Amino acid sequence: MIATIRKRSQITLPSEIVTKLGLSEGDRLDVIEKDGAIMLLPMAVYPTKTINDLKQEVNDIKAKIAAGEHPVFDNVDALFDSLEK
Repeated sequence: MIATIRKRSQITLPSEIVTKLGLSEGDRLDVIEKDGAIMLLPMAVYPTKTINDLKQEVNDIKAKIAAGEHPVFDNVDALFDSLEK
């Protein structure tokens, strides 16, 4: 598919791609240049508080694992087996 660069370096994405990827107005794309190619990657933007809360939760779980207070699973299947019980 072909897109044309317009004023102020703007392009319009083909509607087939927008629909296929479930994109909508206001979504953000990461623009990357690699080996002369331009890549557009959909990205999610989360509030700083959400990211900080997740980091704290991960740190809490790591501390519990280190203290032997949290189970550790060898693989995802073992985790799901434990959750089903």
